[in-house]
Amino acid sequence: MFGFLNVYKPTGITSHDVVSRLRKVIGMKQIGHTGTLDPFAEGVLPICVGKATRLIEYLDDDKAYEGIIQFGKSSTTYDKDGEILETSGKLITENELISALNDFRGEIEQKPPIFSAIKIKGKKLYEYARAGETVEVPIRKITIYKLELLEFDYSKQQAKVYIECSKGTYIRSIANDLGKVLGCFGYLEKLIRVKAGKFVIDKSCPLESINTENVGSLLFSPLEILDFRKYQLDDNTVRAVKNGMRIKANGFSETEFAALVYNSELISVARFEKGAFVQKKVLG
Repeated sequence: MFGFLNVYKPTGITSHDVVSRLRKVIGMKQIGHTGTLDPFAEGVLPICVGKATRLIEYLDDDKAYEGIIQFGKSSTTYDKDGEILETSGKLITENELISALNDFRGEIEQKPPIFSAIKIKGKKLYEYARAGETVEVPIRKITIYKLELLEFDYSKQQAKVYIECSKGTYIRSIANDLGKVLGCFGYLEKLIRVKAGKFVIDKSCPLESINTENVGSLLFSPLEILDFRKYQLDDNTVRAVKNGMRIKANGFSETEFAALVYNSELISVARFEKGAFVQKKVLG
């Protein structure tokens, strides 16, 4: 059994907790997730089961979120779970917020929160933070494909936003930085991941509803998820592929990846090089 689960992670647990629970429920050790969600966040968490764990590098990494930003305060973690650092009595207007959002679209530079799992010199940033140690947090380039204001409550000074972004984007940092631009501070009150690559929230399954009996029916085939053209194998070529051999073909572009298929099952992920498929991940 192998494939992908579209799990809805609840608040209050880590992504690692989800994997640990599923290993016990399903009775398999070869299970992993494709993108960490903070404990206070909820929503789509793609899970790889069995041999699908070997395909993580080929999955679409773009994400989409709905978040609620609270203005007027900043926190150590850039979200509601941190200690409040600063407060402001300034009240922003919806027009001011809409104007400020323009600074956060497209390719931008972002400084991740100190309370994050990014490793510096083999140690996670949150470990430095908890130990009270100072470390330089590297600035990284990310891309915000879409950023929309969905709702704004002037009395509560809260904004609900929708964000489509590249891998490695911290929505907590956007909330913190947006507060700085507006001169009123800000942190993330709530976060829901509504999309991760091809996994969408409408088709996600609550963690607590997954069990040994139904997990097979909930699995998405790798052929449904991978964005590669398919190449059908015959009895001769499938044996060669399973042995890791190159097979000649045509109709594909140089360095293009393909899903090599036999009897509707993914046998290998291969790359087309000089008129032949070179095997990269043999699963069959």
